[in-house]
Amino acid sequence: MTPSVRKLSGHVGAEITGVDLEAIDDARFDSVRDALFAHGVVVIRDQTLTPEGHVRLAERFGPVDVNRFIAAVDGHPKIAAVFTPADANEVIGGSWHTDHSYDPAPAMASILVARELPPYGGDTLFASQTAALRGLSPGLREVLEGLWAWHSDESFDGYALAGIDDSDIRGAVRHPVVIAHPQTGEPALYVNDGFTVRFDGWSAEDSAPLLSHLYAQATRPEISCRVQWAPGSVVIWDNRLVQHFATADYQGHARLMHRVTIEGQALQPAVGAA
Repeated sequence: MTPSVRKLSGHVGAEITGVDLEAIDDARFDSVRDALFAHGVVVIRDQTLTPEGHVRLAERFGPVDVNRFIAAVDGHPKIAAVFTPADANEVIGGSWHTDHSYDPAPAMASILVARELPPYGGDTLFASQTAALRGLSPGLREVLEGLWAWHSDESFDGYALAGIDDSDIRGAVRHPVVIAHPQTGEPALYVNDGFTVRFDGWSAEDSAPLLSHLYAQATRPEISCRVQWAPGSVVIWDNRLVQHFATADYQGHARLMHRVTIEGQALQPAVGAA
């Protein structure tokens, strides 16, 4: 069966049918990868992907990037166990963010597999950062193309980021605010509320108003899609093209997802950026 790609919304997301991810051949894999780069996130339903197949699929894209903050699945060190206990009030990824933007070479993509789902809720939202950039005024885009921003993993420790300066950012990295997608060259906005600290050369206080404006513009409903999970669902997203948000609306029920993250590369500014 030839893979079929159906858009989920006007700016982001597609659902792919006609693919068996456990035994995917080169031609079908190329179709999945092309759809990922075109739509930012792809959803493949009714899969029977084993943990070994999950890792094998990820390694078709590139080496696995093991997350240092999420415990691994027993016996599968390359798979992160994204688990929400039934009595939890918060969830991992429960705010708009981009995976691993705090790394010098941020993650290329993430592959999430549903293993245990609540009877309702637990959807994941995605927002297009190429559409976010296109929606900004030309003058603001020109300003942003000359900026870089610092990203830090300190939010995992509950560390207060608002008032820090260069000497206080432990392990922070600097990325262009407008990046060129490494495979397609398409420009995208690259700041997120989860891990971006401030603009390079700006104080946190001076950065806050513009960053807040960008966060709001980057997650508007009209440039977003909502993925509803079901048994056998597999979702792949490109961390250079989208932000995502895990909803916490299923308290009293557990949720277990398996995630494999794929290594990326250092990000470069879009053409014309300083």
